[in-house]
Amino acid sequence: MPIATKENKLDISSEKKLEEVAKQVKSNLKNGDILYLYGEIGVGKTTFVKYLIHEFQKVNNEKLTEVTSPTFNIMNEYNVGEITIKHYDLFRIKSYQEIEDLNLFDNRKKSIFLIEWPQIIKKNSDSIIKLSFEYDNNYQNRYIKIID
Repeated sequence: MPIATKENKLDISSEKKLEEVAKQVKSNLKNGDILYLYGEIGVGKTTFVKYLIHEFQKVNNEKLTEVTSPTFNIMNEYNVGEITIKHYDLFRIKSYQEIEDLNLFDNRKKSIFLIEWPQIIKKNSDSIIKLSFEYDNNYQNRYIKIID
């Protein structure tokens, strides 16, 4: 299964399909990479993160851990093998100064960053991958695509 490109989108309407996409994305991630995850509440961003972290754990023969939304504590951290995965939910962040206070990108070379609600971040680099999670017009199906 190919990873979504700017020209197309992948169906993630079932958890199985979402898990397959997470597996493909995992195979292309390395330390220092940042994933911006855009999309409405309930569209599948946190579930995608769960499957992505589980893929890293499987490769490292580690027990699959519970992966929850960091909505209230802002960040959950997962140490998997030699990699630290930092999962942020910035929904409640109201200013860029709060982002600065979080030291969001500390230890970047040894971490992968998964950031839900990244709209407030003013950082761009080649290592940022922006994924959009979307519903169709009837809210019956969900899709994922790479955005600029």
